[in-house]
Amino acid sequence: MSPKKGKILVVDDDGDVLQAARLFLKQHVQSIETEKDPKSIPTLLKNNRYDLILLDMNFTEDVSSGKEGFFWLRKILEMDPSIAVILITAYGDIDKAVKAVKEGATDFVLKPWKNEKLLATVMAAMQLTDSKREVAELKETQKQLSSDIDYHYKEIIGRSPAMLDVFNTIEKVAATDANVLILGENGTGKEMIARALHRRSQRKERVFISVDMGAISETLFESELFGYTKGAFTDAKEDKAGRFEVANGGTLFLDEIGNLPMPLQAKLLTVLQNRQVTRVGAVTPKSIDIRLVCATNTSLKDMVAESTFRQDLLFRINTIEIHLPPLRNRIEDINDIAAHFVTLYSKKYKKQISAIDKEALAKLEKYHWPGNVRELQHAVERAIIMAEKETLTASDFMLAQSKEHTEQVSFNDYNLEEVEKMILRKALLKHEGNISKAADELGLTRASLYRRMDKYGL
Repeated sequence: MSPKKGKILVVDDDGDVLQAARLFLKQHVQSIETEKDPKSIPTLLKNNRYDLILLDMNFTEDVSSGKEGFFWLRKILEMDPSIAVILITAYGDIDKAVKAVKEGATDFVLKPWKNEKLLATVMAAMQLTDSKREVAELKETQKQLSSDIDYHYKEIIGRSPAMLDVFNTIEKVAATDANVLILGENGTGKEMIARALHRRSQRKERVFISVDMGAISETLFESELFGYTKGAFTDAKEDKAGRFEVANGGTLFLDEIGNLPMPLQAKLLTVLQNRQVTRVGAVTPKSIDIRLVCATNTSLKDMVAESTFRQDLLFRINTIEIHLPPLRNRIEDINDIAAHFVTLYSKKYKKQISAIDKEALAKLEKYHWPGNVRELQHAVERAIIMAEKETLTASDFMLAQSKEHTEQVSFNDYNLEEVEKMILRKALLKHEGNISKAADELGLTRASLYRRMDKYGL
């Protein structure tokens, strides 16, 4: 037998009604209180948390109009909007009870009631209270988490002029619904910028949906982004909303949009122009209301010139551009970023490490960071795990070969993948991460170079 749950308050100036309700309901709920005087309601609500209030519509001061019932209904909902209120009324007052439901009452019961009907109404109302409070708590938790994570760009660390420019742009455009394109190398934190835009937007209470466009195959593109209906294809066992529908009312973040093949670019453009999606297997389109943020580590303008990215799609997605600088161009931020990760991973791995010495910091500032902030994060995590002292030293950081050590290419073996990786790294270092220049020197297209960089984790 499941344990009894719920705390109920019954307010009625008829003692017989109070006794009947208490004797019956105490068998089914955890706690029940009764009160004759409705003027006690504010004090009772301040001192108790009820799941349900059974409220008479007419008291001795107002025998038949129901005005007192309406007054106390409004008062209760003003003090606790989540609480369910069931009105107790006579058969002749059904019209008033229906009006009260429209004004916020959960339901009503007629006197004299049938116990089975009363119990079913009470249990359904208490479940509604639980649902309302759960939703309210989830919203408050999400709000608090967003506040904690995003306080003064807590997770986006930077005091360099380049990052201050980024923060300034976010503040200017976040509250608008303008489409934003975030440009930056791998590991610079493009998704974090997208989330910062969302948390400062008018849609911050709604969802943020992130989609890695490079991870979605052409065959799954439409079903993943636009959804599908039951029976649309072999494995479509039920209707499913796509990412655009799920993001409705919120922000949709399309990461690595430069990886999208031309045929799929046309489909995406159509949806963005019409602000409607049609599920695979459906005929009727559905309207969508999203704030679009895109990101890429490629130069879409170069891709347009190479006829690998649609110019009209570029115009559609880049009302505002935010350029994230590579870590090598904001050396002054390395100390703060590294210190943040030291605190984070010392706590995670339960180590008493609180600082990085000067020699280690100098080593970090001299390094080229082809993997940007993400590479620094991994370097600090690895150092924390391996460190034996309370302060990180230069020897704790195992970095890849620096620029000066890779000017001359020497082969220790003839493994083609290792040779290719070494040459790619040399070209990237030589041109300080400029993808277009490195690709030109290597005789590759930008897209081909990016594929090889992903392959080797560069």
